[in-house]
Amino acid sequence: MTSSVAPLGRLTTVPARQVWPHEALNFTPWLLANVDVLSDLLGMDLALEVAEHPVGDFSLDLMGRDEATGQTVIVENQLEISDHTHLGQILTYAAGTDPTTIVWVATGFRPEHRAALDWLNDRTDENTRFFGVEIHVVRIGNSEPAPAFRLIAQPNDWGKQVRAATAASDTSDRARAYWDFWDRFRNRLLAEHPGWTSSTQSTKSSWFSKSAGVSGVTFASTFTRQGLAVQLVFEDPNPDINTARFNALHAVKDQFETSFGGPLLWEDLEGRKSTRVTAMLEGYRDVTDQSSWPEWLDWLIETEGHLRAALAAAGGVPPAYPVSTDAEGTGAEGLPTDG
Repeated sequence: MTSSVAPLGRLTTVPARQVWPHEALNFTPWLLANVDVLSDLLGMDLALEVAEHPVGDFSLDLMGRDEATGQTVIVENQLEISDHTHLGQILTYAAGTDPTTIVWVATGFRPEHRAALDWLNDRTDENTRFFGVEIHVVRIGNSEPAPAFRLIAQPNDWGKQVRAATAASDTSDRARAYWDFWDRFRNRLLAEHPGWTSSTQSTKSSWFSKSAGVSGVTFASTFTRQGLAVQLVFEDPNPDINTARFNALHAVKDQFETSFGGPLLWEDLEGRKSTRVTAMLEGYRDVTDQSSWPEWLDWLIETEGHLRAALAAAGGVPPAYPVSTDAEGTGAEGLPTDG
C-alpha cells in the first residue's frame, strides 16, 4: 500500500546584506515603508515618520509613535551583530527624544547586549520599554526572500503593571478605570475587528487611537466633557496636510454623512495643528461607571465601523497634497478649501 505525500520545500536563510546592501540607503527606507512587519512583531499600531532624526551630533535612524497611545517610539538599525557603539547610541538617542519605546534592530545580539536590554527593562518604569529585534530573511526554494524578524528581548510588562498598580501615588482610581476599560475595548477589537489594531497595550489616557493605515491619520475613541466620541483625526506633523485632507472630505460632506448614517461634527480646529471629523454620543460619561461599559463599548465599535465605511466610500484617506493656497481659494493641486 502506498500513499502520496505532497512535496515540501526547504526553508533556507538569506544573508541580510544580500537583500539590503546598505543600512541607511536600503534597509532603513525599506523598514520605513514596511512598518507593518515591525508593528506585528511588537504588537503596536506603529507609525514611523522621521528618518535620520538629529540628536546632537548623531542621527537616529527612525522615529515615530504608537498610534494607540500617542507615545514616542525610536528605532536604531544595525545590519550586523550588536556592538557596544550601538548600545551607547540608543541610550543617547533615548535621552535626546524621551521615548516610551526603544527598539534596537540587528542581525544578531551578543549575550551581553541582550542581558543589557533585559536589565534596562527590569530597572525602568512601566512607561519605558526596550526591545531587541533580530533581522532574519528566509526563502522557500526559489521564492522571493521574505522578512522573518525575531523578538529576542522585550519588557516584562506584566511585572511593571503590577508594580505600578501597587503604588497608589503612581496610578489614580480613574487612571486604573481607563486602563481596564480600554483593555476590554482592545480585546474586543482583536476578536471582532483584528484589522483595526495590533496593540497589545492598554492605556491610562482618556482616549485610545488606532492607525487609519496612513501615517498621521488615526481613528480615536475618546471620553470628552461633551460625551463619548469616535473621531477621524488628521494629525500629520505638517498642518497644511491636515487642512488639505480635512477640506477634501468636507467637500463631499453630504455624501460622507449619508454613508455614515447621520450628521457629524467637522472640526477644522483653527490655530491648532490637527483637524478631525467627530461622531458624538452627547452627555458626559464617567469611566468609573462600570455598569455602563458594555453599552459604551458597543457604541464605540459600531460607530467606528460606520465611520470607517464612510471613509472607504469617499475613496479612503485623501492624499497628502502639497498645499499652497492661491487667490482663488484652491490648493496647489486644485483642492477646494473652506472659505
